[in-house]
Amino acid sequence: MNESEFDQFADEYRKLHANVITASGETPEFFAEYKIADMARHAASRSVEVNSILDFGCGVGTSSPYFLRYFPDASLVGVDVSNKSLEIARSRFGQKATYAQLDKIIGFPDNTFDTAFAACVFHHIPWEEHEHWLREIHRVVKPSGFVAIFEHNPWNPLTVRAVNTCEFDANARLMNPFHLRTLLRGVGWNKVRHDYRIFFPRALSSFRFLEAGMRWLPLGAQFSVTAQK
Repeated sequence: MNESEFDQFADEYRKLHANVITASGETPEFFAEYKIADMARHAASRSVEVNSILDFGCGVGTSSPYFLRYFPDASLVGVDVSNKSLEIARSRFGQKATYAQLDKIIGFPDNTFDTAFAACVFHHIPWEEHEHWLREIHRVVKPSGFVAIFEHNPWNPLTVRAVNTCEFDANARLMNPFHLRTLLRGVGWNKVRHDYRIFFPRALSSFRFLEAGMRWLPLGAQFSVTAQK
């Protein structure tokens, strides 16, 4: 998806997102927050002190309030191709975060950020560009810093159905975690691992305490791939 396509959906992003996740019984905010809570868990497990964060493909700033909540002392930078989305993000969180438009590179010096995050971004990026952007993220993350990439699980039929009925996913191409793992290692990332997440809808949320022991099971609605520099 290119800049103009993202601009087209910027104003109605939350509404469109909410419409396609009705089967989960959850809100877009639920999906945004669990990822940042996971980020905090990954930072602790990798012993990374997070003082600076890159939100790659930040869109309208959906993740920003949760970064500000879970990492209150860290600086936050969001980057995206859609200028209209960035305008919305700035209007919401511009006093507490910085937003910049992506072009052909990430416009920050080497070794700038302690961690980088991408939430359901790479399935919008042509596969032939994945290596370039993973290399760029590697460049701007500090030594010993880490990246966390969250994506839809192509092996979950409900997830596939939601993507296929979502307007802003019209050009999406889902990938499995092994695709990202291979590319991450190829551009220099280490300690690569993945987890599957979100197994139970809201109606069965009382069973979610089981999910910590199910992250190996490739049936979750989404997955994360994390790696360290």
